[in-house]
Amino acid sequence: MRKYKIHPNFQNETSFFNSIITNYTTQGEHYGNQDRNSLKLFEFQEDKINVKSFKVPNLINRVAYKFFRKSKARRSFEYANKLASLGIGTPQPIAYYEYSNAFLFGKSYYISHHLNYELTYRELVTQPDYKNHENILRAFTRFTYDLHEKGVNFLDHSPGNTLIEGSDNNYKFYLVDLNRMKFHKMDFAARMQNFSRLTPKKEMVRIMSDEYAKVSGLDFAKVFAEMWRCTEEFQEKFHRKQRLKKQLKFWKK
Repeated sequence: MRKYKIHPNFQNETSFFNSIITNYTTQGEHYGNQDRNSLKLFEFQEDKINVKSFKVPNLINRVAYKFFRKSKARRSFEYANKLASLGIGTPQPIAYYEYSNAFLFGKSYYISHHLNYELTYRELVTQPDYKNHENILRAFTRFTYDLHEKGVNFLDHSPGNTLIEGSDNNYKFYLVDLNRMKFHKMDFAARMQNFSRLTPKKEMVRIMSDEYAKVSGLDFAKVFAEMWRCTEEFQEKFHRKQRLKKQLKFWKK
């Protein structure tokens, strides 16, 4: 059983999208990390689109996505349209597809425009001498403040999930991997928590705190103390989890 929805601007191309989903395993160009989900590029109208194929979930989620929850592909499509309506950057959403039988959910796909970006936030972490590093970081902080003011809590606000393009203090930011997101009024604690996964580097947190304090009118010391506390807490949990994984691998040997 197949279910799909295509953005109104692209419904004339329904047969094309049906075809690339049907032939996904044999067509398209692999792109990026394929560890968790598969991502492929396809030529479309002298441009490129990308198609994200979400892996079949575990049995519990196969039941949940069939009867109780929206799939990751559907959430990605709906959230992208919501972001666009709020004037927040994200690659143009095109369609989502879902496959299931009478009792269990199966595969799902999300189609969007492929963006030719210059960098992600990750390069700001790994390349401290990146050109205009601080200017980009401050612009990113203003972008995040705009998210918060518009009630967008991007739960996967992590280094690889913001694409950046532009130069000379004219930077644009685009959110990707959209399936985990909440829309609500964000208090101070939620705003600071939203920065926790971005970088372990204290100086970067200091710069983001300074810019956030400027645009929000909040006290810098208060912003920095809470943003850094959230960052340290996340880093501690992350490294604890990594140590546990290593121990489990050791015992499996």
